Amino acid sequence: MTVPVRVPPGPPARSAPKLLWKLVRDRLGLMSSAASAYGDAVRIAMGPKVLYFFNHPDHAKYVLADNPGNYHKGLGLAQAKRALGDGLLTSEGELWRKQRTVIQPVFQHRRIARQAGVIAEEAAELLARLRAHRGSGRPVDVVREMTGLTLGVLGRTLLDADLGAFRSLGHAFESMQDQAMFEMVSMSAVPMWVPLPHQLRFRRARAELQRIVDELVRERTRDPSGDDALSRLVVSTSGERDPAVGRRRMRDELVTLLLAGHETTASTLGWTFHLLDRHPQVRERVRAEAREVLGDRLPEYEDLHGLRYTSMVVEEVMRLYPPVWMLSRLAQEADEVGGYRVPAGADVLICPYTLHRHPAFWDDPERFDPERFDPARAQPGHRPRYAYIPFGAGPRFCVGNHLGMMEAVFVVAMVARDLRLSQVPGYRVVPEPMLSLRIRGGLPMTVHAA
Repeated sequence: MTVPVRVPPGPPARSAPKLLWKLVRDRLGLMSSAASAYGDAVRIAMGPKVLYFFNHPDHAKYVLADNPGNYHKGLGLAQAKRALGDGLLTSEGELWRKQRTVIQPVFQHRRIARQAGVIAEEAAELLARLRAHRGSGRPVDVVREMTGLTLGVLGRTLLDADLGAFRSLGHAFESMQDQAMFEMVSMSAVPMWVPLPHQLRFRRARAELQRIVDELVRERTRDPSGDDALSRLVVSTSGERDPAVGRRRMRDELVTLLLAGHETTASTLGWTFHLLDRHPQVRERVRAEAREVLGDRLPEYEDLHGLRYTSMVVEEVMRLYPPVWMLSRLAQEADEVGGYRVPAGADVLICPYTLHRHPAFWDDPERFDPERFDPARAQPGHRPRYAYIPFGAGPRFCVGNHLGMMEAVFVVAMVARDLRLSQVPGYRVVPEPMLSLRIRGGLPMTVHAA
């Protein structure tokens, strides 16, 4: 007997104004309420724009891993391209495969293992900056500190460059994300010449990023013999017939690396210290483990195995606050996902934020419980592989996942071992779902002795 292909349920057409308002003001709430009200497949019509939202591990597996050729980057791509060009995050097809081939060796296991010392050194400098505020009562913006740390790590590990001189990088990326998200939720692209305030900030930010990238390339062109990403990009683009095309490709890839290489880890670290402050018993276990494994020395690559509980904490943070909270795709041809019809040209959404909270796969999903990731507690068949996708899935799985995990675990262990970060009383922590899931307005915390 043939089972008919169904159209996903969803809100009635009259709800479009309310849905558009939520898309602008409460994107996480929009996705959560849609999953709660309509189930694992939802059709969300917003006037001429129709979104197909799938929220089951089997759906994520099919769209991202089993049939990725039919699902190219989708909603928000045009806006992301204005900020990032045709970099690894936004390109498709043969160009994407070529770019991935150039970048992939930089993230090989042996090379990443050699970067452990760099991460430890950058984390030690972060500790020194935080200690300067210990006991003063003056708040420190932890998100800003983590952004500085992750940019420092990225510069040394991936580009063999010191990004400390480019203090405007973090602010420039914020401005570009703000503009990209504004365009996406308003479903329009404001012409570059329109002098709106956010548009002017975007133009200044993009020009600043281009200046920084051009300076990095100019320095490296003199000797591109290293095994880092910048050297490999210089070599790979030098053979372009049109030098302007080569320069544009290199610029797009570097801007993408700079954003993706620091923003996601910085967001994860911010959320981690927020949750450790709210759960002192977890913080004490992290501190005890760090002191037992590390003593008073810097961590080494082999210590990752000993910092198992700290790794579980980071994994649980990324469950609740996945750095990439939404994966959008565009169906190239008509298809069927989980028995539901998907028309050609449809915008398809996979939302790790809601998938990681699916009550069928996560007990008490809103609770912060790092021991969910204890291998000793794992029950065969209890949780599908694609119920947890903080780094995406399929061919576009995040190439920097091992580096990001090592960086987060080392930084959390070192800070928790020596210091206690306390949230400013009365400060309200609000998620801000931009290109990554960051904390709106930063995270002011006071620094105390452990």
